[in-house]
Formats: sequence, structure tokens, C-alpha cells
Amino acid sequence: MTQLHKIITEQEQTLHATQTGTHTHALLAKIHLSHQTTDPKTIELISKIKQSPELIELFSENSKSEIPIAGTINSRFISRRIDRLLIDDTNKTIKILDYKTDTDTDIRKNSYIAQINEYAQLLRAIYPTYKIFGYILWTHNFLLENIHIKAV
Repeated sequence: MTQLHKIITEQEQTLHATQTGTHTHALLAKIHLSHQTTDPKTIELISKIKQSPELIELFSENSKSEIPIAGTINSRFISRRIDRLLIDDTNKTIKILDYKTDTDTDIRKNSYIAQINEYAQLLRAIYPTYKIFGYILWTHNFLLENIHIKAV
């Protein structure tokens, strides 16, 4: 394989992964487990969700998707959008879920953990007595990773 062919192949793989991840992210944003669908890709995602008790809860009717949040951290204004959020007022807990498409989960993992901790810090200003949990859903293999939320 020539160097040029290798570069083009890698670019095509990256483009395909990005397009697949964007499509999966869009589908996940619309899913609640109580909804009915005939779309095969959505049915497949729902089946994967139902295999994980943590995900079942995060995709319940009580969860919300694509939630905007903004505030100030260390004198810096931050505006973000949380992929999936579950606030449980009865148990005083908050669960944050972020979807990531990377096939190499280590490349940007530290920045993803920082991002989830920013969400937690912004939410803590609104819900100071709630326990906050963070997760990454790696969409390429549908693994759920628990992220340590820093105490403030």
C-alpha cells in the first residue's frame, strides 16, 4: 500500500466513524425506552440500552436529552449542552451521560472527564445537596464508563 493510499484510507475511516457517531448521537438524543419505533437502528440501540441497568434508568421517561447549561467557573463563562441528564429529586441524585464516538478511548479521555466535571460543577451550583454521577457511553462498542466526579 502506498503512503498516499494509506492516508486516504485513514481519512475515509475517520469520516465514516464521524458520520456514524453523529448519526448514533442523534438517535440516542431521541430515545426514551417507553417510545415505540419501527426504525431498525433505533430498535438495535434500545436493545443495547436494555442490557445495562444504569442505561435503562438514563433513558427512562424521567431523563432529558440535549440539556443546555451555562454558568461561571473560575471567572470563566461556560455554556455547554449535556447529552443526557437524569435528576432524581426523591433520592437527591443527578446522573450525567455524555456520548463519545472515539474508538481509541484514551486519546481525549482526560478532556472528556474534565467536560463532565464542568457539567457537575455547574449543576452543583443549582443543586448543592445532590450527589452527582457522571458517565461516558462509548458508542462504538456501547460500553458505559463511570467517571469520577471531583468534590468541590
